[in-house]
Formats: sequence, structure tokens, C-alpha cells
Amino acid sequence: MRSIEERAARVRFRRALALMAMTLIAPGSAQLAAGDRRVGRIALRVWILVLTGGFLSLVVAVFWHELAFWAATTPSMLLALRLALIAAAVGWVYLFFDAWRISQPLTLALGHRRAAVSVTGVVALGMSAVLLFSAHLVGVQRGLVMAMFAGNSVSDAADGRYNVLLIGADSGVTRWGLRTDSMTVASIDAKTGKTVLIGLPRNMMNFPFPKGSILAKQWPHGYNCSTCELNSLSTYAADHKALFGSFDQPGVEATMEGIEGITGLKINYYAMINMPGFRDLADAIGGVTINVRQPIAIGKTGAVTGWIKPGVKKLTGEQLLWYSRSRATSDDYSRMARQKCVMNAMLHQVSPATVMKHFGKIAKASAALFTTDIPTSEVDHFAQLALKAKSQKISTLSLVPPLVNTSNPKIKTIRRAIDAAIAPAPKASAPKSTGAKGAAKKPSASTGTAPTKDVMTEGSYGSLKTGYVANQTDDLAGAC
Repeated sequence: MRSIEERAARVRFRRALALMAMTLIAPGSAQLAAGDRRVGRIALRVWILVLTGGFLSLVVAVFWHELAFWAATTPSMLLALRLALIAAAVGWVYLFFDAWRISQPLTLALGHRRAAVSVTGVVALGMSAVLLFSAHLVGVQRGLVMAMFAGNSVSDAADGRYNVLLIGADSGVTRWGLRTDSMTVASIDAKTGKTVLIGLPRNMMNFPFPKGSILAKQWPHGYNCSTCELNSLSTYAADHKALFGSFDQPGVEATMEGIEGITGLKINYYAMINMPGFRDLADAIGGVTINVRQPIAIGKTGAVTGWIKPGVKKLTGEQLLWYSRSRATSDDYSRMARQKCVMNAMLHQVSPATVMKHFGKIAKASAALFTTDIPTSEVDHFAQLALKAKSQKISTLSLVPPLVNTSNPKIKTIRRAIDAAIAPAPKASAPKSTGAKGAAKKPSASTGTAPTKDVMTEGSYGSLKTGYVANQTDDLAGAC
């Protein structure tokens, strides 16, 4: 008799575990087999929809990037997904404990009952934790999108290009948005994503403003005082806020007007990058690999505290910040060249897999990284362009010596150079080599291939006199 009871107890225990396993593999199947069939049918249908949706999402993520980025950057879609994940977590826990109820736990032997309770509890809580954590990540993403991309107006491409002003600024109380540390216009082909980085020196003087602009009325003959440098425009705007009453960022608006006057380009959007936030972002992705060609000073002029040694190295956020900003043993224009190399490295090294791996840290760092007027509706479009840009060579043009005299720039020369950079003429076919006379010339520095014996200054090919290769090249990666 005892043997029969033991066998029956083992059967009931196996049944309890089977119901739990059925709920884990196909939620609702336990109810359909031994419980409330209506609940089981609803749960199974939902589960089939989830599996189908997951498969379609995977297909879209692989083959239809535009739609995937749209979904990942649309607050309403993210809110719906978050609520769905929370509901799924609650529903799945209910199904697990309902399956436990169906197994008639009071009929189980005490040891079997304890084991079944433990297994059911661990699995139910584990699955709900996964779903709730996923809901948290979606919520973080939604909050990040809404906080970072708060622009209200959409700016159409001009002449087939989007021109986005990238401003590097310190985050100190007296400096955020007041003193621009670096200025680069990313001119992006609206169809192909082909990008040209146009660097502007912060010490440029004697330049005009666009006709009809706020500052053109204040400076009809150009920005031409003894202290009128490009990076002082934000300070000027802060001192004359009444002129920019309708703008949230008067310093940025003033800087954009100055850059439009210099380049002749319409600036569609801006992104102001907080330099300490940039450091945190680099740390969040686990560092950025840079080919450090010469020792780079850490510290200000006269107060060097260390060096970044040469070699292909994965730099920490602090090291990357000094690599980008150091000028203790060089000049502003060498620093501009290194900054472009950092942009190139981050574009190619920050992959979707990297983002997923360090998502929480990246979201936290990015929230403090920059402010922009790009609206949420345009984020997916620019993300798609970034993917296209990743597979192409990046060109650069910097408005610095020897091309430009920054204290007295020739605006027509600058605009011709920009026109040539963003719309290069088709290259003629090279003639066939017929010996020494027909031998092709070696590529110049402007192609991004540095000559073997080229001068190197503070890690940048070139010199102040000859120009730095990364500042004017058709292949930024090759110049770095």
C-alpha cells in the first residue's frame, strides 16, 4: 500500500513540475490542459502574437533599419512597449501561480510541495524580473529620447544636405553655453549620408553675419573689434539677452549666425556637447581605441601632470578628453585635427552591440552629454544617415592656416573651398602609365595618406606651417 502511495505522490509531483514547465515554454498551455481553458486560449494566443512580433522585430532590425530606429526613438511606441512588458510580467506570474493551484499542492507530499514551491517561485520571479528590467530599459530609452531631443521644429535639407553644428563646451556654472571650446559643422548628404566635417577655429575674426540676422543689425560691417573672436559670440549673446528673447539658447543662436556668415551654409540643427559628459560617455562604452602617434600632454601649459604614451591604445574617458583638448606642447589647429580623429573613432567603434552591452551607462552619460534642437521625429532619420556614413570615408575641411588667415579671412575663398569639399568635381580617369613620364603622382596630404617623412606635431601629421592632414582630407580614417 505504501509503495502505491509513493508512486502516486511522485506522479502528482511530476504533474506539478510539468504544468510549471508548460507555463514556462508556452504560457497558457497548462490552463488549456487542466484548468480554465478560456484563460489558456487567451494566453496562448497572446504568446503566439509575442513570438510572431519578436520574429518580425528581428527581421526588421536586420533588414529595415529605418523602421527599427523609428520604433526605438518614438516616445509613444516606447511607452506602449513598456506597458506591454509590465503587463506581460504580471500576466506570466499569474499563470505560474495558477498552474501551481491547478497542480493541487495540498495533495503533494511535504518534501515535493516544498520543492515545487521553490521551483515555481524562482522561475516565476526570474521571468518577471527579466520582463520588468526590460521595461525599465525601455523607460530609460524613452526618457532619454524625450530629454535629449526636445526640438519643436523640423528643418528641411538645404541643397540636398543637412548641416549640423557640433559645439564642444565646458559644463562649469559660468561656462556652459558661454564659451565654446570647439566648433565643427557636419555637412551630411541627405540621401547617402556622406559626411564632410568643417572645422572652425575659435579665434577667427573679422567675419560677416547673414543678411537680416540679429547680429547683422548689430554689426553691419562684420564682427570686427579687437576682441571679436568666433568663440566670444556666446558671451556677447549672454550679455545682450534682450536681442535673443525668443531663443532658449542665445549663445548657440549667436554662434550659428556667425558660422552661417562665414560658411554660407544654412545650419539646420545644433548639438552642444558637454565635454565632461563626453568623458563619461567614453567610459560608458568601455573606452575608445586611438592610434596615439606621439606623447600627448595631460594638463595645461606649464602644468603638465603626465603623458599619454604612443601606440594603439584604448583610452579612458579622461585620457580621451585630454587627447582631444591638449595643446600644452602644440597649437589649436593640431588639437582640431585630433578632435576629428576622435569623432571618426567613435563613429566606427560605437556599434549597436556596444550600445546594448552598456545601455544603462550610456543612457546615464548621454543624458548629461549634450543638448540639441533636433526634434524627436527626426532622430530615426539621422540615425539612419549615421549608419550610412559609417560605411563611407569621412572628408574634412578646416578653416585654418595655411588655407585661411584666421585674423583676416577671405570669405569668398572659404566658401569656394566649402563648395569644393561638399560637392567635389568628378575625378578624371588616370592615364595609363607608359614609363617615367606617365607615372602617377604620389597622393598628397589632402587625400589622407601622410607621406612617410611628413612632419608630425603632437600626434597629428603635418605642422602649423604646412597644415595638418586630418584637417583637410578625403579620408579621415587614413589621416589618423
